[in-house]
Amino acid sequence: MVSFFDTIAGFTTLTKEGEKALTSILKIEEVEKGQTLVKENSVCNYIYFIGEGLTRTYYYKEGKDVTDWISIEGTFACSIVSFITRKPDRRGIETLEDSTLLSLQYYELEQLYTRYHDIEHLGRLIVSSGLVQLQQRFDDLHFATASERYKKIMDENPSLIQRVTLGMLASFLGVTQETLSRIRSQI
Repeated sequence: MVSFFDTIAGFTTLTKEGEKALTSILKIEEVEKGQTLVKENSVCNYIYFIGEGLTRTYYYKEGKDVTDWISIEGTFACSIVSFITRKPDRRGIETLEDSTLLSLQYYELEQLYTRYHDIEHLGRLIVSSGLVQLQQRFDDLHFATASERYKKIMDENPSLIQRVTLGMLASFLGVTQETLSRIRSQI
């Protein structure tokens, strides 16, 4: 299992008090494949850290299931717009594999932000990192070819190709299954 605190150390160093306080609100969950973590059109109350397993964030557009994001071990899954604004979001989150998740509840985390500067700093860094990832994804969808986007996944997260269905991977890349099949046959 990927360690939550090893991942956190990549963002910042917590004080012993901050680490203890954060540990006190972390909840470990063993979740089966296909479990809904956040329902579409609801408020996201948790940030999930993926210790083991895989999740996807998705929405429906014109009746079509669209994979918006895939979270692997050592990363976070959250409907960040809903989590921050406390308003429902069209996005849902589900597990794609049996998963071990660590969850942080919104109000408990907010309480720690007011009491521990290092945890508040961590929250800002995680959100900033998420914004950079979203901008990179936006740029990839608008400026990279479908083939380049697929090669990027092969370079950065090759296990996704085996772990995610062709339809979900195509949706995540912003192409049809047929296009993805052509790309894969050319590589």
